[in-house]
Amino acid sequence: MGQNYIEAEAIAQMEGSARLPVALAGALMPDAHAGYGLPIGGVLATENSVIPYAVGVDIACRMKLTIYESSPDVLRNPNSIEYKHLYAALLNNTVFGAGAAGIHDGKIEHPILDKSHWELSSLTQSLRQTAIHQIGTSGGGNHFVEWGELEITSPENSLNLAIGRYLALLSHSGSRGVGFKIANHYTKIAMSQMAELDNAVKHLAWLHLDEDLGQEYWDAMQLAGKFASANHHVIHARIGKAAGLMPVATVENHHNFAWREKIYVNGQEKDAIVHRKGATPAAKGVLGIIPGTMADPGYLVVGKGNLDSLNSASHGSGRQMSRTKANKSITNEQHLQYLLERGIDLIGGGLDESPQAYKAIDVVMEEQKDLVDVLGKFQPKIVRMAADQKLSKSFKSKYKMPPGVSKGE
Repeated sequence: MGQNYIEAEAIAQMEGSARLPVALAGALMPDAHAGYGLPIGGVLATENSVIPYAVGVDIACRMKLTIYESSPDVLRNPNSIEYKHLYAALLNNTVFGAGAAGIHDGKIEHPILDKSHWELSSLTQSLRQTAIHQIGTSGGGNHFVEWGELEITSPENSLNLAIGRYLALLSHSGSRGVGFKIANHYTKIAMSQMAELDNAVKHLAWLHLDEDLGQEYWDAMQLAGKFASANHHVIHARIGKAAGLMPVATVENHHNFAWREKIYVNGQEKDAIVHRKGATPAAKGVLGIIPGTMADPGYLVVGKGNLDSLNSASHGSGRQMSRTKANKSITNEQHLQYLLERGIDLIGGGLDESPQAYKAIDVVMEEQKDLVDVLGKFQPKIVRMAADQKLSKSFKSKYKMPPGVSKGE
């Protein structure tokens, strides 16, 4: 899908993945780019086996959109009390960053933290404390929480929302240290059992689901998925409460996960494990969110159930520059100008996440018209991401807290 915009390295990675002995079918989404093992934007169906690295290290990285009945016009006046209230609610109820920067005091409560959920194995038992101190946090990289304007453009939507403009909150993050440690643990085990794999695909070692280790990973992956979903629910509940808003609808979806699904191979229906690494589920009638960048719009979509794409679509616009290249080639001034022209109020962020480092989202959406229908368009306005200490002081000074807003307001 959208092969004209996919680099040769990503295509080669996907072809190598499709040649694995357990592979049944594969597909590349139009936002695809090279990754580790399976490319980002890669979808791989396997037979009775799961590949931890085809799920990814951020297990269950996902999107969540909460829609409010309030008018989004409040986002157009940064000097208004209402705008400052939304800004403070976002700033004071999110935690970003890797390592020690991305944890809290562990006093946030949620049912997923109950000890019973974590007794699957000695590994998951050891990860419960990580979960306690990371629930409701977003990490670093391309993860974000942002206020924006959602325009519903289709009257035919299962959310029962009328055509019009709504205030909305959008988040992107995953299972944090929990998923990372699960992914690395089981990838190492799988690789140790398959030392004969070619070097190009060695990270795509698999675990059979009719064996204990395969089922152990599968159960741990499901737990990471529930934890990632809980993260988003906590974030949205805290921000919504602080802003004094009640939601009218929500949508959420994983894009780093594996599912048991039916697929067709040479016209024959088969049971498969469908890995989506940076790809959105898009079976017929399934809702999803495909974000753009910190400044460019994202889309609320519904899947068409395209069999060639293994019922999948892109998970975003996709990188066209590596983080290293973005840091070297995009200046602070270019980054700032792009945001200012679009009226984006950025808290944190870095040059490696500049919109210029990504493909054009409108081009990516055009390339997948046969995969999804668009129900609405989300335009970010107040964006929170992990801070980048490398940005110059003069750049950071452009994004101060609005007058009258302080920590704890």
